[in-house]
Amino acid sequence: MTEAAVSSDDHALVQAYLNHVRVEKRLADRTVALYTLDLEKLSAQAREAGVALTSVQNPHIRRWVAQMHGAGRTARGIALILSGWRGFYVWLGRQGLIDHNPVQDVRAPKAGKPLPKALGVDEAVQLAAHHEEADDPALEARDACITELLYGCGLRIGELVGLDVAASGAARGWIDAQDGEAHVLGKGSKRRSVPVGRQAIEALAAWLSLRAAWAGEDPALFIGARGQRLTPQHIRVRLKRRSQLAGLATPVHPHMLRHSFASHVLQSSGDLRAVQELLGHASISTTQVYTRLDFQHLAQVYDAAHPRAGTRSGQAPESLGGVPKADAPAARPKPRTVRAR
Repeated sequence: MTEAAVSSDDHALVQAYLNHVRVEKRLADRTVALYTLDLEKLSAQAREAGVALTSVQNPHIRRWVAQMHGAGRTARGIALILSGWRGFYVWLGRQGLIDHNPVQDVRAPKAGKPLPKALGVDEAVQLAAHHEEADDPALEARDACITELLYGCGLRIGELVGLDVAASGAARGWIDAQDGEAHVLGKGSKRRSVPVGRQAIEALAAWLSLRAAWAGEDPALFIGARGQRLTPQHIRVRLKRRSQLAGLATPVHPHMLRHSFASHVLQSSGDLRAVQELLGHASISTTQVYTRLDFQHLAQVYDAAHPRAGTRSGQAPESLGGVPKADAPAARPKPRTVRAR
């Protein structure tokens, strides 16, 4: 079979598969578009190797994965491409066109787990304490309350937008200001109670005193000027704006405040189990990522304070024999107790 004929047959198979996922499986247009790009890449690789798509073998796939990885494509990106290829070959097998799936047992390179981004204590306090004089007082009070609850309670954004003004049988969550507790509905429809600090309670009272001017029939705690419950996207936009107005170098998103809450509580208490309960994590392994953040914090303190830390970071010691200079202690950071707001 000529190369042109092979190419024509490959194209027909790809189009038939895309028609299958579009019409029979009713996948979203965006998903079909991504599958199209993945299969175009597969066709190009097969054409370059001089094989038809139905003749691709497991070593071909492994070599192409290695090439993508070497070219700098992320592990997640490779995994998504392999998923698209795997589905295509599963379909070819059901059509009786191949007797084995060449993508079977091929996995993307293992992705490193990036550390969650968290603010420093001073940055988090700066954001929470910021007051935007130019904003409508109700708008400022609402955004300040949102910030206090995200940082002070470690809430997920879905838990925050689900809060109602008052407890009820239909409420997904509410705040008991008298007891200082937030009752929320977390992942897996699991309810939990989280302590609410004094600053957040004060911010809540300030917001509720002005909320009535906007209130409609919606029982939501956080509403817009039209009286409707805020969406997660609306809160993301407002929080990013607030962080920029507060002078923070990094735009802040809601989950960053959750990470900051967890990291700061762990730094202060060292109680991983308590942080797990506060965050509503089903598994302690999910919470353990914050021990890596905590270690980073401790390493920074060590580098700044220990007289022999210069040998660790590759810097010259400050003095001979490991004895710090006379004025060195004044430059060392004092231990600081971090409390969740």
